[in-house]
Amino acid sequence: MDRKDVKYLVFDIESVPDARLIKMVKFPGQELDDATAIANFQEEVLAVTQGASSFIPVTFQYPVSICVAKVGERFNLAEMVSLDFPRFRPGEMTRLFWDGVENSYPEASLVSFNGRGFDIPLLELMAYRYGVPIKRQLKDKFGARYRFGTRHIDLHDWLSNYNAIKMQGGLNLLAKVLGKPGKMGTSGNEVYPLFLEGKTGEINDYCIHDVLDTYFVFLRTRVMTGEITLQREQDIVKETKKFLEESVTRTPAFAKYLRNWGDWEPWP
Repeated sequence: MDRKDVKYLVFDIESVPDARLIKMVKFPGQELDDATAIANFQEEVLAVTQGASSFIPVTFQYPVSICVAKVGERFNLAEMVSLDFPRFRPGEMTRLFWDGVENSYPEASLVSFNGRGFDIPLLELMAYRYGVPIKRQLKDKFGARYRFGTRHIDLHDWLSNYNAIKMQGGLNLLAKVLGKPGKMGTSGNEVYPLFLEGKTGEINDYCIHDVLDTYFVFLRTRVMTGEITLQREQDIVKETKKFLEESVTRTPAFAKYLRNWGDWEPWP
């Protein structure tokens, strides 16, 4: 697909706590190893959230995987890329992401699930850290940062009526409603343990699966908006399955997704 034909960039990132930054900001002067510093901070977060979550805030994270699906004007999936594969260097992934958004695909809209609440703020902070220009992202009041626009379609925000409700079940629920795999044995809180074990490939596979789920949820929302018919959506789903089957050799992560594939069978 020609660059000009890419109309949507469906993306997801996986991240881990930045132990060095945590020690510098939260525990200055203390002789703590990385694991202890992170554990101590998680305890603080648990206390603040009254046991609801130990997830370390976005400001203390950095990316270890960024995956992007390139989608055409007719909502067809053209390509899936894992940035800086197989090295997954945070600075290079940041540069590649923003170069794609700012220069290679300047007219494409971003599509995410909770990207406005996590992924984009993290990537903006990484642009700050590494000195990466993000002019398009910042220049327009009604551009990609505008909550109610179309330059960044945050499906979590959109489907929750802009946080009027809590989207309990999240992307996993929405994917399973459509018969798609959703979570397949790995969840977000397992990314850091996998990272410590050096399993960056598994983390990237998990990121790819989340992008695919996000893509199929995106298609259904376009049925809701009237941009495509239900029949057209189902045709695209069939075309995408064929695309995944033909691309397994190049992207082995597709194999697990296909093994857990299901068709849409609405109930009750």
